[in-house]
Amino acid sequence: MNWQQLKIQIVPEHVDFIEPQLLNAGAVSITYLDAEDQPVFQEELDSTPLWDSLVLCALFEEDTDLSELLVWLRSNASIVNRESLGVEKIEDQAWERSWMDTFSAMQFGEKLWICPSWQEPPDPSATTIMLDPGLAFGSGSHATTALCLQWLATQDLSDKDVVDYGCGSGILAIAAALLGAKRVQGVDNDPQAVLATNDNCARNGLQEGSVGTFLPEAYDAISSPASVDILLANILAEPLHSLAPKFASLLKPKGSIVLSGLLAEQAEAIIDTYSQWFDMSPAVHREDWVRISGIRR
Repeated sequence: MNWQQLKIQIVPEHVDFIEPQLLNAGAVSITYLDAEDQPVFQEELDSTPLWDSLVLCALFEEDTDLSELLVWLRSNASIVNRESLGVEKIEDQAWERSWMDTFSAMQFGEKLWICPSWQEPPDPSATTIMLDPGLAFGSGSHATTALCLQWLATQDLSDKDVVDYGCGSGILAIAAALLGAKRVQGVDNDPQAVLATNDNCARNGLQEGSVGTFLPEAYDAISSPASVDILLANILAEPLHSLAPKFASLLKPKGSIVLSGLLAEQAEAIIDTYSQWFDMSPAVHREDWVRISGIRR
């Protein structure tokens, strides 16, 4: 089967009005795209930020009659590109194979790889995490995750107690466990992330309990002050600010904190907050994102 595609440029305020019309006209999928290469980031939990100018990419089956929909869209003042709007024909392809071909194993430092399940590990002597991109909550391809993995790959983790706060897929926790940490715990406020972490631990041959997984309330009940050697938090700027006192209380003197999930312009404020308890290092940049680390005083 071939497909028909419409790319409709709008401002975010009109999404809730336009999207149902596309679905009613037979759209089988609608994807949000950035119209102007603008980075956005989540400032608050449970929010869904959108770009200032948005493209709705709507896919229809080959035999769907789009004539009435096109007339309506072209007469709608909320459609930015209404005068140039047209139907694009797309040939069918092996979408799963096409998607898989875009990913390959990624190396972090000299001794750590992330490898999708359909490829052989490139270096059998290295530490390899088997994790498929796009399954859940992070696979190493995003700059912030890569920055944290690069940091872990340079550390001697033997006899270290490590916490991955906001563990998502568990990729940082799994990396710490495979790189030799004594104890690893993953914390996330999403129960699905806890399940994903447990599943990915099993995929990577880690025995049950090798990485403890907790919702925040459960972790608070078992954690104790000054008990952690390394705390990684690849989350959001706002919770990083609010969690700073908690993180400071958990880390031992000389313990390391590693923070990411931050755009470059957010780094200075985070450094100021954490400097109350930590000797902070300069931010490390990758694309538009940064990693910040510090040592507990």
